[in-house]
Amino acid sequence: MTQKELSYVEDAIGHEDAIIKVCSETSKLLEDEELIDYINEEVNKHMTMKEELLNLLEEKSNE
Repeated sequence: MTQKELSYVEDAIGHEDAIIKVCSETSKLLEDEELIDYINEEVNKHMTMKEELLNLLEEKSNE
């Protein structure tokens, strides 16, 4: 993996962190249970994506 590609992955992880934080904070402010459930599903999706990106970095570091 080139340094530029590594930088892109690191940026993507940072973006996923930001999305997770914003969605988590937003869900605390909501009252509509349907909307809260939707936001929590999005949090889970982005946590999964972040984990996949971290796993990619780990795999590449072990090569």
